[in-house]
Amino acid sequence: MIAGKVWGNTELVEANGALEFHRIEMNKGGTCSKHLHEFKWNGFYVESGRMLIRVWQKDYDLVDETILEAGQYTKVKPGVYHQFECLEDGVAFELYWAEFNHNDIKRESVGFTSTKNNDTINADGITLTVSTLADEY
Repeated sequence: MIAGKVWGNTELVEANGALEFHRIEMNKGGTCSKHLHEFKWNGFYVESGRMLIRVWQKDYDLVDETILEAGQYTKVKPGVYHQFECLEDGVAFELYWAEFNHNDIKRESVGFTSTKNNDTINADGITLTVSTLADEY
């Protein structure tokens, strides 16, 4: 589906649970809104023409500007305001994806193994002796 924008048009090529991929036709002088994506990275690859990417960083008051020409790529991390401006007519590809947090496990308990006689338990490398009240008396 092709969607008209003030800066040109965008066509969704692929969208699935891992990414979105768009082909954009950009018109010289067109500028998209200043916006951010809470969780998604935003990548830009220019096939033809020239595109200016502005990024408002959180840790200082300057605006980073990157000019992309044919064959060049850049990406913007989630949570950062950004905007693109079409410096020349052309075609670019826009990619969105979210990163997995590889440390996202939250343990409520630990795994364990027990010996055949059930008197010791090995819980994540720590061996514990198990006794019952009957064993104590």
